[in-house]
Amino acid sequence: MPSYRVVVAVGVLNPSTDPADVVPSAAQAAGALATVEATDLDVVRGEARVTVRFTTDTDVAAAQVAQAVYHRVEELAESSPPRVTRRWGNRWYRLGR
Repeated sequence: MPSYRVVVAVGVLNPSTDPADVVPSAAQAAGALATVEATDLDVVRGEARVTVRFTTDTDVAAAQVAQAVYHRVEELAESSPPRVTRRWGNRWYRLGR
């Protein structure tokens, strides 16, 4: 089964959002539709980014998972549209290009 990653940049949190809830909430959204392999929170050039790695059967299903993650994070904070990549061998390739 193919491995995918969705990355969502996170901006200002909503006043009621606990920062510790963002990554688990993103993983929970993905887990409702796919098998979550890993999660991560990085800061790149001053921008927080949530990454959820997961497996699912098709690129279409992966795009649906990415949208679910994006919508959940968007409920908690300002966020950017998701970037979805699929693993082929040792490299990650962006979907929808």
